[in-house]
Amino acid sequence: MKKLRVFISGQKYFGQEVFRLCNELPFVEIVGVCTPLDDKCMTKMAHTFNVPIVAGGTLRENTLPDNVDLGITAHSFDYIGVKTRFKTKFGWIGYHPSLLPRHRGRSSIEWAVRMRDAITGGTVFWLNAGIDRGDIAYQDICFIDPKMYGMEPKKAAKLLWEHELQAMGLKLLEQALTDINNGVVIKRPQRKEFSTFEPNADAKDVFKPDLLMLEQYSSASKEKSPN
Repeated sequence: MKKLRVFISGQKYFGQEVFRLCNELPFVEIVGVCTPLDDKCMTKMAHTFNVPIVAGGTLRENTLPDNVDLGITAHSFDYIGVKTRFKTKFGWIGYHPSLLPRHRGRSSIEWAVRMRDAITGGTVFWLNAGIDRGDIAYQDICFIDPKMYGMEPKKAAKLLWEHELQAMGLKLLEQALTDINNGVVIKRPQRKEFSTFEPNADAKDVFKPDLLMLEQYSSASKEKSPN
């Protein structure tokens, strides 16, 4: 049986778990990974299963193996250029922890909490030249516990990722791999009129007027509420 030849660009625990998922699927063959050489998770998995490694930051058309069917990004900070994307048979997919096109950008979970979204979710999408702008393949939703609005946003985002969105991503990627292997390729354009993009929450001098108003409203409400 011909297997789906997959290349993974990623790192850290989520990259490791995507590797594990692909390695356990009987119809998938991992033909290579791109990861920082000092990453203990992905690098260790690749060495354990004798999978070739492309050093993080060096992934290009000429360093990507030939005859790759599908590329996957999994917590990857490497830019996947147009020639690298088009060298694969189907293209590249990635997982973004938001309901695209809402909350494009690196800090999507944290912004969902900061902006008091009642519902968030995850999206497997097809990479293109834009940031989180590619066609949607699969999505799922989860609720945000209102108690999280009172937490430090970074802590709340970490809890949402670990308890909901990480497992959701693996489930959606498994669905995508299964369907693509069976010849089912789903691509649905994102609706631009509903798109939002927020900056990296770790950047200095982050300014977003609607967030500022939300935080001022929250502070005023706390001052008015009885002890």
